[in-house]
Amino acid sequence: MLFPVSYYLWWQYAEHRHDVVLLALSMPVVFAYVIPGLGTNWLRLWEFNTRWRLGRFRPHHGFVFGTATSLFGLLCIDALPAKPGGLDVVRTAFVLGSVLAFWNWLYDVYAIKAGFVVVYNRPYHEGAGPEAVATAYAPVFFGTFGACYGVALALSRHTVDWGSGIWWLIAGGNLAGLVVPVLAFVAYSSLTQGETGLQSYEGRDEHVRAHATRRIEP
Repeated sequence: MLFPVSYYLWWQYAEHRHDVVLLALSMPVVFAYVIPGLGTNWLRLWEFNTRWRLGRFRPHHGFVFGTATSLFGLLCIDALPAKPGGLDVVRTAFVLGSVLAFWNWLYDVYAIKAGFVVVYNRPYHEGAGPEAVATAYAPVFFGTFGACYGVALALSRHTVDWGSGIWWLIAGGNLAGLVVPVLAFVAYSSLTQGETGLQSYEGRDEHVRAHATRRIEP
C-alpha cells in the first residue's frame, strides 16, 4: 500500500526523474522477489507461514520489502552535493549497508521467534535460538545488498548528463544486487561454518550439537 507513496517521494527527491525512481525502487523489489523466491522454492532454505503463498513464498513479499527498503534509502541518502566525489559514494554505501544489516537482522529475529519465517540453516538444525539463526545470514546478506544499493543511489545523483548511461546503471545495479550478496554470504559461511550455507537442513531429524562432537581433553 505504501509503494505509490515511496514512488512519489523518490520522484520529488529526484526532481521528477522517473529513471532515478526506477533505480531506487527496482533494486529492492527485484532482490526481494528473486532471492527469496529461489531460496524458498528451489533451495528450500526457508519458508513463509502465511495464508497466501506461491509454494513456500508469499507473492507480495517483493513489494513489502522493496517499499520499506526504498524508504530506508530515502532517509539515508543526502542531498545532492555540489561537487560529487568518491567519498560520497563510499559513505552512502556504508550507511545504507549498516542500516539494512541491522534492521533486517532484528526483523528476522522476531519473525523467526513468531514462527512467521522458518529458516532451515545449520544453526537451526543444531538447535540454536532465533538470534543465532538470523545472525548466520542476515547481517552479511542484507548488509552487502545495502552497500550495492547505496553505491547505485549515490551514483544516480550524478547522472544528469549521462544520457542513456542511467539505464546501464539500473541494469548493473540490479545485477550487482543479486550477485554480490550471494557471493558474500557463501564466502562468509565457508569461513565461519566450513560450508557454503546453501544446504537446506529441512527434514533432518537428528540435531547435530557442536558440543557433542567436540573432543574433551582431560
